[in-house]
Amino acid sequence: MASSAKRRAVGLGENPGESDNSSDEALEEDDIESGEDSEASDEEINEEVMVDFEAHNITTNDFNGVKRLLQQVFLKAHVNTSELTDIIIQQNHIGSVIKQAEVPEDSDDEDPDQVYGFITMLNLTERKDVQCVEELKELLMEQCEKSSTGSVTEQLEHILNDPSKPVGLLLSERFVNVPPQIALPLHKQLLEEIAEAQRTNKPSGKCHYCLMISKSCKEATKTIPARGGPPKEEYLFINAEEEFFYEQATLKFHYSVQDEADSCLGGRWSFDDVPMKPFRTVMLIPADRMSAIMDKLKEFLTV
Repeated sequence: MASSAKRRAVGLGENPGESDNSSDEALEEDDIESGEDSEASDEEINEEVMVDFEAHNITTNDFNGVKRLLQQVFLKAHVNTSELTDIIIQQNHIGSVIKQAEVPEDSDDEDPDQVYGFITMLNLTERKDVQCVEELKELLMEQCEKSSTGSVTEQLEHILNDPSKPVGLLLSERFVNVPPQIALPLHKQLLEEIAEAQRTNKPSGKCHYCLMISKSCKEATKTIPARGGPPKEEYLFINAEEEFFYEQATLKFHYSVQDEADSCLGGRWSFDDVPMKPFRTVMLIPADRMSAIMDKLKEFLTV
């Protein structure tokens, strides 16, 4: 039985039920369609429909949906997403999953409890001896060494291993066709739950830093000239609101996932068909900057 809704968020999406993580398979199927079928498919994809979403507590029934969304982030990286999903579910006092509020009886959706997105925060410092957390830290250190200076790598290593300033992993994932406006009520709810965890002295509420691993991309050939220096690369965030987190980050770096056969956009839309290279953007944000980020989210995402 599905849990009761904690909060409702209304969004305008492009048939979100049709978007999934198997984007390469979807593209292959589109390539073999006849011209007439392709035109019909395009018309269906471009149709905008109003969809009601609800935020629910995360339960064991959401295991497959949450794990699937985690795999969008980690792709082929050596991180045990099953164990990470179990931890997210066990921490049921923080985090939400997004589900469709009402599924019509004539809907083609075979799973009325399908997870369209989720949000949570995990205290990595508290779980420093858990295998998937160690794998995650190893991944970040390896990629940071490849893409950043030695000073950035040293700083990241120090922060990840400093028990006096716990690091929380902020995970906010959704299908690409779920609109960014839904992020505002979800982040509000998350901050309220973190505040309650702090009030009741739970470790999950004691995070000095927020760590994010965002899906991003950049044009294959485009660079922006930087005044008095080398060209500056422009990165675009798949979850558009994460740009505001990036602005407040005190440590950040990007690493390519081009070789992991990831479809950069994770669904059936594109930036005007411009070739894009997929990346992951890692950012570390001091927890005391979250209020400034929320102000930005309210300004740009309020419907």
